[in-house]
Amino acid sequence: MGNTCSIARSLEVLGEKWTFLVIRDALAGVTRFADFRASLGIAPDILTSRLGTLVAAGVLEKVPYQEPGSRQRHEYHLTAAGQDLRVVLGALQQWGDTHRPGDEGPAVVRRSTGGRPLAVAFVDDRDRPVPLDDVRFEPAG
Repeated sequence: MGNTCSIARSLEVLGEKWTFLVIRDALAGVTRFADFRASLGIAPDILTSRLGTLVAAGVLEKVPYQEPGSRQRHEYHLTAAGQDLRVVLGALQQWGDTHRPGDEGPAVVRRSTGGRPLAVAFVDDRDRPVPLDDVRFEPAG
């Protein structure tokens, strides 16, 4: 029987520290195994496991490539589901900047393509931001 809680189902795919860091790097344009390893300092077996989980869940897709004189390898590209995690990572970053700030301040800031600062927020069906103390999680139906 499947879990009815979407948070629990999401954590089955995303509930490991390295997973979010792989997605962060993928959002920044990293696609190759060696580049993920170099960026994250992650053990190859852990990275293989995280990438496999993300591919199986449809967050990443494997795309073959071959450099001249080398064997075929795979790049890892974000799917639409992976791109949608941008808002999750933005919310984690915003929370961390507020509640776990680094000594040097934020390492990255969120901006629109037009350069405007961005905040992650709940928005109602009329596109109006809703204060967090007005947000409730209620049973569906």
